[in-house]
Amino acid sequence: MVGIAVVLVIVGIVLLLLGVFVEAVKFLLYIGIAILVIGLIAALMRFIRRQN
Repeated sequence: MVGIAVVLVIVGIVLLLLGVFVEAVKFLLYIGIAILVIGLIAALMRFIRRQN
């Protein structure tokens, strides 16, 4: 579970940067943001479950 969250965050950041720097591929920006949010939610859920 930890590995999946880390991979999602890394892929999200890479796609976010590609979307910002490559104007022609604008949809990568939105995909990157979505994957980054999913990764952050997964990390928060893992943190909350660890606290209980």
